[in-house]
Amino acid sequence: MNRVIFEKDINNVKIKVIEGDITEEDVECIVNPANSYLQHGGGVAGAIVRRGGMVIQKESDEYIELHGPVPVGEATITSGGKLKARYIIHTVGPRWGEGDEEEKLRKAIKNALELASERGIRSISIPAVSCGIFGFPQEKGTKIIVDTIINYIKEKKNPFIEIHLIGLGRDVTELFKKHLEGKE
Repeated sequence: MNRVIFEKDINNVKIKVIEGDITEEDVECIVNPANSYLQHGGGVAGAIVRRGGMVIQKESDEYIELHGPVPVGEATITSGGKLKARYIIHTVGPRWGEGDEEEKLRKAIKNALELASERGIRSISIPAVSCGIFGFPQEKGTKIIVDTIINYIKEKKNPFIEIHLIGLGRDVTELFKKHLEGKE
């Protein structure tokens, strides 16, 4: 069962820090921290396909066939399969050590938000992209994610009603909370 750890309104957007499973999120869209080939075998991506069904992998494979690999920092969208979320935005964050990781992570989050906005999505759940198997330091990565989201909703005529920052355990959720607490 997912639970709210912290919540804050910024520019009429309710931002919630959620401890739990992204595949159980009851929002219009969840963000998958994907690899460039959209092969969803492990980590969050693997859990999404196991819960949402192979249709997600099938749509991802079709995208790759048509367009080729998704560059780091870019995003694409598929259906949510059998998930509560109608859509999944697959964003490719950087692997720690590949160079220019901070800017690439900002771009991955911003592009996910832009794609959601273009599709008229009003509620979205975002995990700690790149902070798992891609090795991005959690403290730094969660701060970049929070700052990018806040900058986005302050700069845009924001279409979002609710944005969730989600982590399976307390480590990531406490970092999201810490970085969000002082923001206005």
